Amino acid sequence: LPAKEKHGILYKYARRFCSGERQDTVKEEIVQMKKRVLTLVLASALVAATVAGCGKLDGSEVVAEVGDAKITADVANFYARYQQAQYETYYASFLGEDMWSGEAEEGKTYEESVKEGVLESLETMYTLDAHKDDYGVSLTDEENEAIEKAAKSFTESNNLEDKDMVSGDEETVKKFLELVTIQEKMHEAMTADVDTEVSDEEAAQKSMQYVYFSFTKTDDDGNSTQLSEDEKAELKETVEAFREGAVNAEDFAAYAEEAGYTASTLTFDTSTTSPSQLLVVAADSLKEGEVTPVVEDTSGYFVAKLTSLLDRDATDAKKESIVSERKEEQFDKLCEEWKEADGVKVHKNVWDKISFVKRGVTIKDTDE
Repeated sequence: LPAKEKHGILYKYARRFCSGERQDTVKEEIVQMKKRVLTLVLASALVAATVAGCGKLDGSEVVAEVGDAKITADVANFYARYQQAQYETYYASFLGEDMWSGEAEEGKTYEESVKEGVLESLETMYTLDAHKDDYGVSLTDEENEAIEKAAKSFTESNNLEDKDMVSGDEETVKKFLELVTIQEKMHEAMTADVDTEVSDEEAAQKSMQYVYFSFTKTDDDGNSTQLSEDEKAELKETVEAFREGAVNAEDFAAYAEEAGYTASTLTFDTSTTSPSQLLVVAADSLKEGEVTPVVEDTSGYFVAKLTSLLDRDATDAKKESIVSERKEEQFDKLCEEWKEADGVKVHKNVWDKISFVKRGVTIKDTDE
């Protein structure tokens, strides 16, 4: 999927559960993961799709026009329902039964946000399909055979009512898988000439170990409360004492463990903001082996030791991320230029007929 697609619920919860990691790195990993697995997921997981609801959309209606190409309601509905199934199966427990009516961002529900991303992705797919000859891209016999097999498997694994609801007839599934495969091949062709050289200086990542002292305490019943000002002052004395010992400790992590704390490792550069931008600024000013002063942020205190001025593994990973960003920028730029030149017209009255609120979709459990 395009890198600029809103990552919605997936990114939101990745940030929550990975608060100690580089959030930009987490996001990049999600983007790359989605690109790698999309075709395989559509070829397998959709076989397990099941639906709740009834009614049939007129698949011949046109949701949008991209140049001379028409995005028909059957293809749009199939992709929208597939995305809906992913969200309802894996994220409904976070957001509840009324997830689609909930506010994803100011003035926009989750349904509106996800459908916006779906439509933008479809516009991109049809644009790339229209320009595939520019790069000599086409489907191989093996790819066509795999697509036909996946489409047939889907139609055989779902009953007629369910397939009608998701526009899951064999021809629609085939069309969508063709679009996805063309997009993957076009992405590779359109970014083949991107500069892949990245210097250590541009990608440099430092490394630190740090201990976090929270301003929140939890009682025996699991209830959390904020420290009082007196308790914060007392905690700071403890942290100052810890920091004094850390300065002379040969092994920061071992010293922290002996003191009853856990040291975390973080690779970073000046753009890093998690877990604390103030911590990053303090650590970035150190020489290798030095320890920060006690850093106070809104949620607690930090003490860190700079362990490396150039973390090799993290720097190499950053180089890959930079190259990926360059490719996405070039890919997105070309797509937008084509869309602008070809023209995009959305038929909102047709697109609005696809409602996540009124009809649910989930993925059927399978042992395969």
